[in-house]
Amino acid sequence: MTSLPLVNGRVPGRRPASSTPRPFGVPPETASGPLPERLTELRSRYGALEGAALLEKMIETEFPDRIAVVSSFGAESVILLHLVARIDPSTPVLFLNTGKLFPETLRYRDRLQDALGLADLRSIHPHPEDKRSHDPDGILWNQNPDLCCEFRKVRPLRQAMRSFDAQITGRKRFQTGARRSMPAIEFAEGRFKINPLADWSLGRLADYIEEHKLPKHPLVKDGYPSIGCMPCTIRVQPGGDYRSGRWSGFDKDECGLHTDGGGI
Repeated sequence: MTSLPLVNGRVPGRRPASSTPRPFGVPPETASGPLPERLTELRSRYGALEGAALLEKMIETEFPDRIAVVSSFGAESVILLHLVARIDPSTPVLFLNTGKLFPETLRYRDRLQDALGLADLRSIHPHPEDKRSHDPDGILWNQNPDLCCEFRKVRPLRQAMRSFDAQITGRKRFQTGARRSMPAIEFAEGRFKINPLADWSLGRLADYIEEHKLPKHPLVKDGYPSIGCMPCTIRVQPGGDYRSGRWSGFDKDECGLHTDGGGI
């Protein structure tokens, strides 16, 4: 089991027992100050930070009890989850269980929850009525992958995130063209988004996993460097593009969680 080292001279602790768990669907208090000014302030204070340093400020200082991690428990997810767990393992982790994931991903989720001590892991599902209306036969991914992602990922996350002011993502600038200019702190889809790994390279990600001896997703060694839903993810041939196994054959490289065009 992976041990959690001291951070700032202390053992990462859970919130006091008197802290009330955040329920789903209950909007938090509005972020203090007009949003553009708040975003400018956050970038001015923390724009030079990344990784654990940025996460600590966001979790403990700026958005206490109002921030959540969104994780796919994919190939690189363990890095962000490990960083967060070292700061506060009771930080909510929202897991989008689309109903189309690899069984290996579900087992990996359970393994990481135990290994990292993730105390508030929430599994988010698509609404049953959406499944009946849009995908009664379960083959929408092959006909309209954008709509499939919309009701299986975007809508459930939008509902779950109503309880929070800020979202921590594991996105990196090297992953897609749309992410190349992604800031570490942004405001989009009605919430602040914190991207602490934005500037991390594949090499740095791999080094972090090895340095901390973190459990690896079992599909990585089988040729899956980027892992999503099972019907829309294929093996990448040696020398192939990092994300070429995602939505192969479709003009698509994003699931829709970060493509509303309203980010600032």
